[in-house]
Amino acid sequence: MKKYQFLYPAIFIKDSDGECQVFFPDLNIYTTGKNISEAYLYAKDLLKVFFTYALKYEVEYNKPSKIEKLIENCKANEMAMYIDAMVETDEK
Repeated sequence: MKKYQFLYPAIFIKDSDGECQVFFPDLNIYTTGKNISEAYLYAKDLLKVFFTYALKYEVEYNKPSKIEKLIENCKANEMAMYIDAMVETDEK
């Protein structure tokens, strides 16, 4: 087994009703949650699933951008943070 760790910036967007969307701009994928805690957990799962698939099927993906640039562009209801995922493959 070979292990990989991925660290990507995500933008959390809080709706007026408290729900939260999470967007990974470098990967063009997103998920939602009923609150920030749930959205964070779903984002970690999404990142793991994305890279498990990408590694298995040799799908190309963008490198992570700098979070500072995302933070600068965040609106009042947005927050940027890093999300990580550990992925294991069958490689030796």
